[in-house]
Amino acid sequence: MNLSNLKPAVGATRNEKRVGRGTGSGRGGTSTRGHKGAKSRSGYSKKSGFEGGQMPLQRRVPKFGFKNINRVEYKSINLDVLASLTEKDSTASTLDAAYFVNAGLVSKNAKVKILGRGEITKAVEVHAHAFSKSAIEAIEKAGGKAVTL
Repeated sequence: MNLSNLKPAVGATRNEKRVGRGTGSGRGGTSTRGHKGAKSRSGYSKKSGFEGGQMPLQRRVPKFGFKNINRVEYKSINLDVLASLTEKDSTASTLDAAYFVNAGLVSKNAKVKILGRGEITKAVEVHAHAFSKSAIEAIEKAGGKAVTL
């Protein structure tokens, strides 16, 4: 066996439908498009969501709610996570966005918010985009500093 005698399996390929090649072919005349109507015309393209003139689903369904386009999404990190980071890396005195990225907690462009679940005992300087009140209190109580970016 070599490349020159490879063939697809029997029944794996079929001949292409040749439409519009005369009435004897069985696909002449209207060329499988049926009689009249938009779909039989050349250049026809159906708009997405079009339901043949019936009121489309996206217009029938009631709309409600509000999406704020100016919403800022934060990736939250709790104090217990910070505590485990400082236990693993005893030399870390400053925890900033780059440190969180290297630790695999957030992606490069994510905004970070520190939340107050858990306790932190080591005095560290934490740089983040936002803090909860309880997180600031706990960090400062441990002798650290909460710096908002």
